Amino acid sequence: MAASRRGGEKATSDAGVLVIGLGRFGAAIALTLDRLGQDVLAVEKNPTLVAHFSDRLPIVEADATNPDALEQLGVRDFSVAVVGVGTALESSVLVTGNLVDVGTPQIWAKAISAEHGRILQRIGAHHVVFPEFDAGSRVAHLVSGKLMDYIEVEDGFTIVKMRPPRETQGFTIAQSRVREKYGVTIIGVKSPGMDFVYADPETRISANDLIIVSGHSELLERFAARP
Repeated sequence: MAASRRGGEKATSDAGVLVIGLGRFGAAIALTLDRLGQDVLAVEKNPTLVAHFSDRLPIVEADATNPDALEQLGVRDFSVAVVGVGTALESSVLVTGNLVDVGTPQIWAKAISAEHGRILQRIGAHHVVFPEFDAGSRVAHLVSGKLMDYIEVEDGFTIVKMRPPRETQGFTIAQSRVREKYGVTIIGVKSPGMDFVYADPETRISANDLIIVSGHSELLERFAARP
C-alpha cells in the first residue's frame, strides 16, 4: 500500500514524475504512471483528495503555488512535472511558473482554452495539453464515419483503426494500391482471433479484418468514406 507523505517531508524520487493536482486529468496520469512502474509523486492541496488517493499513490498534501513548498518536496529531483491544475487559471500559471523557475526539464501543463494554453507556453511550459478539446475532436471523428479509433500525432498526421473498404478486400496491399490512390499507408492488419501484424506489400486483407492506417487526417477521412 502506498503511503501518503505530508507537506513538510522531502521526496526521495530520482528523475521521476511529479504530478500536481489530482482532478480527473491529473489522477488518471498519476495512477497510470504508478501502474506502469514509474516513480511518481502526486501533490494535492485538497485534504479530501489526499485522503482518497493516499492508499493508491505516493502523495503529498501541499500547495504547489507556493515555491517554498515545492522546494521542500525536492522538486529539483524530478525530471518531469505534470500540472493537472486547469480550472483555476491563476493557480495553473503560478504552479507552472514555479516549475520553470527551478528549471524542471520537462513541464506538461493542462489548459482549458487556447488563451490559457498560450499563457502557459509563454511562461515556459514545454508541452501544453488540451484534454477536453482533444477528446471531443477524437470522438467527433469516431461518430461521424467508419473509424474505430483515431489518434492525431502532430500537424495533421494521424493513425486510425478501421474496417477495410470493399475495394481492398481479397487483395494484397500491393494489388490494392492504397498509397498510390489515396495517399495513406496501411501499417498493420488484425485478422479475427489473431494478433496485429505489421503490413507489407504481400499482406492480404479480408472483409473481417481490422486495419491500421496512417496519413494526413483529410486523406484518411476520404479513404474511410469509401464503401
